[in-house]
Amino acid sequence: MVVIRGATTIPCDTKEEIRRAVSELLEQIESRNSLKREEVVSLVFSSTSDIHSYYPAKAAREAGFVSCSLFSAQEPDIDGGLPLCIRCMLFVEKNIMPSHVYLRGARGLRRDLSGKLNIAIDGPAGSGKSTVARRLAEDLHILYLDTGAMYRACALKVLEEGLDPNDEAAIVALMRDVKLDVVYEGGVQRTLLDGRDVSAEIRTNEVSMASSTVSKHASVRLHLVEKQREIAGRMSCVLDGRDIGTFVLPDADFKFFLTASPDVRARRRYDELTAKGMQVNFERLKEEIIRRDEQDMTRALAPLRQAEDAVLIDTSDMTIEEVVQAVKRAMQEKI
Repeated sequence: MVVIRGATTIPCDTKEEIRRAVSELLEQIESRNSLKREEVVSLVFSSTSDIHSYYPAKAAREAGFVSCSLFSAQEPDIDGGLPLCIRCMLFVEKNIMPSHVYLRGARGLRRDLSGKLNIAIDGPAGSGKSTVARRLAEDLHILYLDTGAMYRACALKVLEEGLDPNDEAAIVALMRDVKLDVVYEGGVQRTLLDGRDVSAEIRTNEVSMASSTVSKHASVRLHLVEKQREIAGRMSCVLDGRDIGTFVLPDADFKFFLTASPDVRARRRYDELTAKGMQVNFERLKEEIIRRDEQDMTRALAPLRQAEDAVLIDTSDMTIEEVVQAVKRAMQEKI
């Protein structure tokens, strides 16, 4: 279920003006969201207290919305509120990123999200942020930028060259010649290291630990952050990591911080690795996750922490679908 918002104003409180404004608003919402009438489940209207002549819901019925439930309500008086204003919410059975419509001076009521938007999802390893980010990007039909894959690719290169992940000077020298590219095919991100697809290789536990160490180095982070900001600056996307909302995109439209208990996060990682046929020890994996948490939270540059304006979600007892829906609800509440 998706909610599409709309608002408009009328020059005077008459039945004809209400009918005209409601019809125009609904036509615009339908057009911009490519809606079919049968996809609208419910239509809820509210109008300011200076509108008495006609119910907007009746106007909607007359405009052809006969198969959905319709409601009208009157808003309480608000100091400084926009006069002669009609607002609506369409509840639709369609998996889209809604294009909200504001006509006749009503745009100042809310921000229109039909343009570019960035969503930042941060959290520790195993909190579910990457899976949720992918699902959210898929549902909203926008780009998913796997920032962690960039750091993992750098870590893989360091390991392949036999370098110490703690040797920043050596890594800086290595980075000058590394060709790291991110390409998208069929909505899926592939990570290329010197022209080679390393999307699978960078998911080993060894690379994960090395990635945490490599990402501590300011030179590495700044190099990759510049590329991430450039991508986010030209298109709508979801980014997940440990410092997206605090450092990479501090002005992101929406920020979330996902967390879960160490036991839950270790179990998720254990199930993921064993499903791939890898032999792993649960207790050792849990220790590594706790150690990585400490390392990420204490690094000098952009440590792991919740942004002040980020929504906190504990995913310990939630399914991925429940987390995705919680994120969507929070986004709708904000707009």
